[in-house]
Amino acid sequence: MDRPYREAIEKLKTADLRPTRQRLALSRLLFAEGPRHVTAEALHDQAVEAGVRVSLATVYNTLHQFTRAGLLRQVVVDGSKTYFDTNTIDHHHFYHEVDGRLVDIPGEAVTVAGLPASPPGTEVVRVDVIVRLAGEGK
Repeated sequence: MDRPYREAIEKLKTADLRPTRQRLALSRLLFAEGPRHVTAEALHDQAVEAGVRVSLATVYNTLHQFTRAGLLRQVVVDGSKTYFDTNTIDHHHFYHEVDGRLVDIPGEAVTVAGLPASPPGTEVVRVDVIVRLAGEGK
């Protein structure tokens, strides 16, 4: 019989994160349904709905730990709205301003030209493009 947390345990161990009860529960919620964009508040609400006893601060801490470990990408839409993306390959986003939805844009679909040279002693690690959309598009 397959253990219900087997995939979550393996994902955390691969990322050198100890599989605590809360990390396991949040990992299952985050990764069980394929790629998604989630805010800490939305994940906290989903966890509470699923009967997981976890504080919002723990959700934030866990999301940041997962991001540092390479399991998530942080997408900052503006200073007040941060999403966590389970799709960690290079890609960009459409942001629907009406309802706050993020939709992936394949990385190769966007070309950035005229990128300035990085300051001495630094290197460009990644370019994130967020295309803001108005209207009710689907």
